[in-house]
Amino acid sequence: MGTAQLAKRLVSLEAEVARLKGQMAAQTADPRPWWERISGRFAGDPIYDQAMRLGRKYRESLRPKSRKRRGADGGA
Repeated sequence: MGTAQLAKRLVSLEAEVARLKGQMAAQTADPRPWWERISGRFAGDPIYDQAMRLGRKYRESLRPKSRKRRGADGGA
């Protein structure tokens, strides 16, 4: 690879690094935590609502079943 090709490649790489640095600066310019930045993005989305319903149903299926209590006197 000749000097001219290396110089051309170096200019190209420097431009790409500058572009990537600009993207990173834009992403970190917002000081809010990520969960606050995405809050509300799925409002009214039926697929999201279904995913939340199914997740809740699954978590509830993992909980131990409560036993039925006997009377106040211990059932004797």
